[in-house]
Amino acid sequence: MSRKLFGTDGVRGKANSYPMTAEIALKLGAAAGRYFRKDGLNRHRVVIGKDTRLSGYMLENALTAGLTSTGMNVLLLGPVPTPAVGLLTHSMRADLGIMISASHNPHYDNGIKFFGPDGFKLSDEAEIEIEAMLEGEVRPAQPNNIGRARRIDDGRGRYIEYAKTTFPGKRRLSGMKIVVDCANGAAYKAAPEVLWELGAEVIPVGVSPNGFNINEGCGSTHTQTAAETIVQHGADVGICLDGDADRVMILDENGRVADGDQIMALLATSWAESGKLAGNTLVATVMSNLGLERYLAGKGINLHRTAVGDRYVVEAMRAGGFNLGGEQSGHIVMTDYGTTGDGLVAGLQFLSEMAHRELPASKLVQSFERCPQLLKNVRFEAGNDPRDTKAVKAAIVEGESRIKANGRLLIRASGTEPLIRVMGESEDENLLHEVVDSIVDAISAAG
Repeated sequence: MSRKLFGTDGVRGKANSYPMTAEIALKLGAAAGRYFRKDGLNRHRVVIGKDTRLSGYMLENALTAGLTSTGMNVLLLGPVPTPAVGLLTHSMRADLGIMISASHNPHYDNGIKFFGPDGFKLSDEAEIEIEAMLEGEVRPAQPNNIGRARRIDDGRGRYIEYAKTTFPGKRRLSGMKIVVDCANGAAYKAAPEVLWELGAEVIPVGVSPNGFNINEGCGSTHTQTAAETIVQHGADVGICLDGDADRVMILDENGRVADGDQIMALLATSWAESGKLAGNTLVATVMSNLGLERYLAGKGINLHRTAVGDRYVVEAMRAGGFNLGGEQSGHIVMTDYGTTGDGLVAGLQFLSEMAHRELPASKLVQSFERCPQLLKNVRFEAGNDPRDTKAVKAAIVEGESRIKANGRLLIRASGTEPLIRVMGESEDENLLHEVVDSIVDAISAAG
């Protein structure tokens, strides 16, 4: 059975439209509760975190109702980063963790991500079984076995203490001026507090959420605000998180951006030099730049590529025993420190490199020269994949034949939105634009 409701990162959609409705969230909570409470005992628990979207209240309440109706006890964390849910699911001995967030998407979207008892994203097999249960009739618990719900007031504080432990104990951030852009999202309190407690002078941006402004003109997908703030205040470095703080972009003192590929290149090199890089291998997706691949090869470091999605990166890391991986988009996964992408912890590792090497950020944000890369997104009507048409297939075949000598093409459907993503890389930028544009035009005409 294939998954219809679940995508590459849980369930996601526009709030108050299928599947992000209170009705579906209630049924999903009941199905997940029944899945984890197969033995009928009333000792099972689930932790729920969320970001700052207005629709988070609706989905949180609906999930809680569904879960408690099947006998699950619910622990509500409130607004916390996604990695905090993975951490606390494991540390609080919960059977299930849920994060309500659409990550870097606008406020009108939302999503539901599931974590297993080990703190890692729930497996495809488990999601398929939960989806199958949701399509049937979920048997509720007897009245005396209905679950309880309670607020956990110190969830953010527990995550703050955990995050600080990932920064070397003998180092401090004293004398360092840091801009941190929290995207008006889940880390709007935690990230500035961590940096301040480690000794930095903190200039916060995007820390006034109102339910509607998450990721709006700020955060890892809109770094211009942080760049201007860095220059204005003469800051040493900037850390830009996304709405649920599992992604990060690093900015140097001039506002220049280091994406996930550059951050991974720096950490992989440093960890390899110190013997810390497990299997001498970095795990990244097919979207990572060709320049990263060439750089790592020159350093004698292996690159293992996966499908797009941090869940697939983590699966490859666990299967191969690797401890560093991530995505160009800024998901950096370090299994020595956590179970999922953690933008704040990745930022702390970059700051640690600055402190250790006694170098400005500008000397660390560009480890390799990027191969020219062009990515364009084409929106289409859901359920009608334009890649199946003859015209689009022909355009892709022609494009691949033209570019394969000095680059590559990747055409894929987004796992979270009705988009076809057309990505190309080539040293010949004119050819790159011609090929990508021809495929985009074909998809637009077909969609």
